[in-house]
Amino acid sequence: MVLFLAPFRRVNPRKSDSGLRSLMIMMKKIRRLLPAPPDFAILLFALVISIGELSVVQVESRDGKPNVVILFTDDQGTLDANCYGSKDLITPNIDKLAATGVRFTQAYAHTVCCPSRAALLTGRHPQRGGVHHWTQGDMNAAKGINMALEEVTLAEALREAGYRTALFGKWHLGAHRDFGPKKQGFDEFFGIRDGFIDNYNHFFLHQKGFHDLYEGTEEVFARGEYFPELMIQRSLKFIEENRESPFFLYVPFNIPHYPEQALAEHEALYSAMKDPARKSYGAVVTTTDAYIGQVVDKLESLKLRENTIVIFMSDNGHSEEVTNTIRIDGHKSGYPRGHFYGASGGGYTGKWIGNKGKFLEGGIRVPAIVSFPAKLPGGEVREQIVTAMDWFPTVLDLCGIQQAEDAPPLDGHSLLPIIDSAESESEYRGVLHFAWGNHWAVREGDWKLIGVQPKNGKEPGLSLHNLADTQPEAKDHLREQSEVAARLRELHERWVKEVTPK
Repeated sequence: MVLFLAPFRRVNPRKSDSGLRSLMIMMKKIRRLLPAPPDFAILLFALVISIGELSVVQVESRDGKPNVVILFTDDQGTLDANCYGSKDLITPNIDKLAATGVRFTQAYAHTVCCPSRAALLTGRHPQRGGVHHWTQGDMNAAKGINMALEEVTLAEALREAGYRTALFGKWHLGAHRDFGPKKQGFDEFFGIRDGFIDNYNHFFLHQKGFHDLYEGTEEVFARGEYFPELMIQRSLKFIEENRESPFFLYVPFNIPHYPEQALAEHEALYSAMKDPARKSYGAVVTTTDAYIGQVVDKLESLKLRENTIVIFMSDNGHSEEVTNTIRIDGHKSGYPRGHFYGASGGGYTGKWIGNKGKFLEGGIRVPAIVSFPAKLPGGEVREQIVTAMDWFPTVLDLCGIQQAEDAPPLDGHSLLPIIDSAESESEYRGVLHFAWGNHWAVREGDWKLIGVQPKNGKEPGLSLHNLADTQPEAKDHLREQSEVAARLRELHERWVKEVTPK
């Protein structure tokens, strides 16, 4: 008798019995050991216990499903790759993805790390899942903000469709042990649960600091080992182990985010560069690019590249956090007071202004590429508005997976119509919404209203900007365009009511 386990009706693994998950894993291992039938799928109905009741599981062949790899870089600025016009940077692997895929010139993530990751993984505005401010960082601290478990991630959707799933890198959606990657669809997780670490001692460096390197919820001590190397080696191993079945590999880098600790071989490539900020930043961008290349090269060596969807994107604009230093004695990392670990501020935005933490284009517009040689064109450029939320529905479309009927509705849109035709209109119709803490922004066409909501209930501070100006967004048009500002503010207020959990 030949047994196969594959996609079944939606069962939330967070709410189902652990025995069900064990059965799923066991059946997947059995299937890998058995030859597939030549011309048809064998259907197996198995009884499993799910939420206290018996359920029937229909099993079908998974052959031909594409793999999915998402390469999400950290604080890589708006135009910071050679293929985006930064000719002083060495990024051959990102450039290769652009040459073999579709490059987007008007792609938006968010202004900082947490909301970008929520948008990417859920296909929804971060506020819907409670990600409206910095999430809990230290797993051992008191419970703080963590992304709601009710949110359905791309990992959950793909795992339920028979994919093996893994996250190696940076989570940053809430570190509490009752939350995290393995509660949101990832079979494997190795990395940092918060936002950044020193790459060699693995300590978070703000405030008093804390150690942040985990296998699931088990703390890992590997002092002296370079974290990007550790996460990429795990990624390569995962690809090798799952080469014969579909997998989803999410690689959220913690670089080029500060501290800008590039590999020495890449620092040497910029030895002649005169600008010290660009020199430091450029070197760590090239280190990031080199690790991207290792992942893609692995896919190619195993002849998986053709049938693998590779998505590359940054989480926000480049950082201008250039004053970060250890401010206390006895810091848990062991670094002395005054130790510098901030950014260099060496990002490039071209005609745009702004940086990480701002809603100007330089803070939210990022590089983004999708490459899938089996089905998508290569060397194409698209100028329409796209967002991090769009990857969720796009991947489901490319994988032939329908969203479960009881899944939360998505805010993102499949990019296939845009990819198919450069003339297709963006589903956003020029309207975008962003919010983080008490700061927010709404864009309609070329107009963008940016607001700061005081905590005392007073009227928000507002500024109105235009992307079509000769110097985009440099001028505040609020006084002479009060009607435009009023319309945009109304759009924002309606959106807040819609995305705020009831």
